Amino acid sequence: MVSSVRIGVLGPLLATDSAGSIDLKGPRHRAVLARLLVARGRVVPVDMLVADLWEDPPDGAVGAIQTFVATLRKALEPNRPPRTPATLLVTEGPGYRLKLEPDAVDAWRFEAALNGSLAALDEALELWRGPAYAEFADEAWARAEITRLDELRLLAVERRAEALLGLGRAAEAVPALLAHVDGHPLREDGWRLLALSQYTAGRQADALESLRRARQLLADELGVDPGPALRELAADVLAHAPRLAPAPAAPVLVGRDEEMALLAGAAHRVAGTGKLGLALISGEAGAGKTALATALRARLEQAGWSARWGGNPEDAPSGWAHILDPVDIEPSADPVAARFRLHQAARSQLASRGRSLVVLDDVHWADEETLALLASVVVDPIPAPVLVVATYRTREAPTTLLGRVARAEPTRVYLGGLAASDVPAVVRAATGLDVDEPTAAVIHRRSSGNPFFVRELARLLAAGGDLSTVPEGVRDVVRYRLSQLPAEVQAVLRKAAVAGETFALDVAGSLDEAEVAVRQGFLVETAAGEFQFSHALVRDTVYQDLSRSRRAHLHLEVGEALERLRAGDVAALAHHFALASDERAGRYAQAAAVSAERRSAFGEAARYWRVALAHQADVRHRLELTMGLVRALSFSGSLGESRALRASALDLLDSVDDPRLAARVVTSFDVPAIWTAHDDPALATRVVALSERLLPDVDAASRSRLLATIAMELRSSGGSRAVEAAAGAEEIARGLGEPSLLAFALNAQFMQSYARAGQTRERVRIGTELVSLAERHRLVTFEVLGHLILMQSHSALADFTAADAHVERVTRLGDDFQLPLVSVFAQWYRALRASVAGQDAVGLYRAAAAALADAQMPGFDDGLLPLALLCHEIHIGLPVDRDRDFGAFTPWCRPAGPIPDSPKDQLFEVRTCLHAAAADDAGTMQRLYDALLPAAGELAGAGSGMLTLGPVDRYLGDLARGLGRVNVADSHYAQAEIVIRRA
Repeated sequence: MVSSVRIGVLGPLLATDSAGSIDLKGPRHRAVLARLLVARGRVVPVDMLVADLWEDPPDGAVGAIQTFVATLRKALEPNRPPRTPATLLVTEGPGYRLKLEPDAVDAWRFEAALNGSLAALDEALELWRGPAYAEFADEAWARAEITRLDELRLLAVERRAEALLGLGRAAEAVPALLAHVDGHPLREDGWRLLALSQYTAGRQADALESLRRARQLLADELGVDPGPALRELAADVLAHAPRLAPAPAAPVLVGRDEEMALLAGAAHRVAGTGKLGLALISGEAGAGKTALATALRARLEQAGWSARWGGNPEDAPSGWAHILDPVDIEPSADPVAARFRLHQAARSQLASRGRSLVVLDDVHWADEETLALLASVVVDPIPAPVLVVATYRTREAPTTLLGRVARAEPTRVYLGGLAASDVPAVVRAATGLDVDEPTAAVIHRRSSGNPFFVRELARLLAAGGDLSTVPEGVRDVVRYRLSQLPAEVQAVLRKAAVAGETFALDVAGSLDEAEVAVRQGFLVETAAGEFQFSHALVRDTVYQDLSRSRRAHLHLEVGEALERLRAGDVAALAHHFALASDERAGRYAQAAAVSAERRSAFGEAARYWRVALAHQADVRHRLELTMGLVRALSFSGSLGESRALRASALDLLDSVDDPRLAARVVTSFDVPAIWTAHDDPALATRVVALSERLLPDVDAASRSRLLATIAMELRSSGGSRAVEAAAGAEEIARGLGEPSLLAFALNAQFMQSYARAGQTRERVRIGTELVSLAERHRLVTFEVLGHLILMQSHSALADFTAADAHVERVTRLGDDFQLPLVSVFAQWYRALRASVAGQDAVGLYRAAAAALADAQMPGFDDGLLPLALLCHEIHIGLPVDRDRDFGAFTPWCRPAGPIPDSPKDQLFEVRTCLHAAAADDAGTMQRLYDALLPAAGELAGAGSGMLTLGPVDRYLGDLARGLGRVNVADSHYAQAEIVIRRA
């Protein structure tokens, strides 16, 4: 079986397999592997390994090499059965060698791609993550290989530039070449390619300046003149030599390989039979019919064919006038005879040209004579290798012609929309922009893959426009086509545009007019009585051309029709009545928001809560609507606005004397919480005080929610009152058997599980019950909470196999239900995993911190990144930087006096371990030892799911040693090793 091991040397040394990153252990292990990689599959004797790894080899160096090799073998082949020979790192003769697949090492893949296409060179250069064998740059055994690979990388940069020049994309080559010559100013070929690219891109002055700089550098640094290639290029630039003119760019054709293959096959058959053949290219306006025919022409001309092109502009003379030479026909009183002689002359001309391509473009606009001659040469085919290609719009097909030529069995090519995967290439060809997958998806959805619409949207994007608007080029085409329709059909399309991209006939129109719109390509019939616009851009153009008054009037008409026909479609009713400024919008928007929340579509829910609020003046009603919006914003990631609105709701409550309403408002914020720190302590204090006042006046369910709210708002700093409130909430919820009530109460119990260290297994119990309860009753947000709790808890227990599974599941839930905060916690977890594995996690931590900064969670963010970096440095033995701004963590990270006891939260063990590292008196050490002992066997801080200082036992061992308990300390150190191996 082929090994899945992949090794990277184009940057820091790393290795992966199908299971993920491979732990390459310590520096000597890594050096052994790197030394064998430098040998490129050859045997490296053991004595050479010893000499390369140590300047002054210690006693037992050979045994150490054997140990390093044994450890590497276990890492590279973890599933190899005991006492079976290694297959990757093998013993041969006096030493060892690596037996890897040709594509197993990034440097080997890089070399293999050097003679490839532009795409292959781009992929090859992307393999470089930094200097080759970066951590071994000072080792004598690595220098030659590093130099060789660096030289090949420079060669790849230059070959990439040559490939771009060959494709007529000189401007794209310039930026990389500028960096190339700045970094390597004595490479003459780099300067040559830069100047040539600048000249070819129309930047003659820049090209001359580059040539001047090259000449000056060579003179100053080496005392030599430029070589022949640079001198010749300088002369050619000054003389505007014709040979420097860029070759005409080949037509850019994306996503039409199958269609081109059909046309190429037709040309092959014509050449083989020596008889005229016909190919018909059809599609809607903008589908790329002309582009496909142009690309075919270029292809056949390169193969030695001749080609002539005849367009058929609307209301213009025959397209044959551009294809046939003028014919002198003897006048005749008989039109039939004259036509016959004209057709015979045309046949003679076509037959005399050898292999030839004739393109008649836009034959849907062709006049009768053009079509008659085309039918004549096809029905009675000329005995000559002539391929006639005719293009036409599907909706305006020349049906008479198609009927006449059907017996000739023409090759038929229909051009539909491009695939979404083709969009980035079209955008790049049109504008030079590279778009990501989500942007490409938006462009594809709005254009339905129509190449013309894609290009126009790409130009709009390049100009800084909004993709939700309609490009002017598209707007002009749609307006023109719309103006050709009867007024009744235009009216139906306007109402349909208000109804939406899809609509029912009974809501927006009549069948006769809709069928005309279908035939003209504006609409598509999707089912009996159901239609949709052929393109989102068509609908948007029609809609945006309506005046505001006309839009409001039509929205009211559509809304009232829906109210009669489909009163349950509350989202559509809210939408139309809101845009009609009708008071019914508020009622339907509230119903739509509730429905969206049930589907966990919180962004949609927030939108409808806003609409409902905009149409409601009553204070009591606005309170409940506001709390709905607060909930939706919390779930959709807008935490700052959510907190502000929640505070405003409490302000409104001061004007309402209704305990039951107040209880509903307070307890409606049943949003799951994973972090024990406050984001807004003042707001929490207000909520707790109000909840305590309301407790005597509410029913059991409301009492449970109020108690859970008290425990949640007090977080882990509420003392016995918070603990009692959480327990009371759970007891009532279990008695009532209400799933959502119990889920909220379990969240409150989780918040109170940090009263002391060592409660991780209790949190595992809470998380497991939450996941089970939420899965059974479709409580998505509490299912997310359960998985996050289990991710944190299993991380604390160093059970990362289980933690990984929960992260994978919660990430899918976050993606499926658009819960943006999930990805924030997942990013922090990935950084934690890298740190635990001894990898460079700094970049991951900075990326996670950037995501957290956007999450509007100030209680979570105060100094967390500096703390995480400090923990990472301590854990893996890097130099420690204590000069950062540690925010709320400063007393423990950079003590400047008495160190306070840590708050009881997810980071209690981290702060206490840092305190332990600085403790110097027996009383403090004993107190810290007693506080940490319940967390023995865990990773300090990993219960946050974000960072770790390593095993708690390591710090317990240090404290025990400081207290003179050597045997106890040794026991803790042994336990710390077990935890590390388990992790």
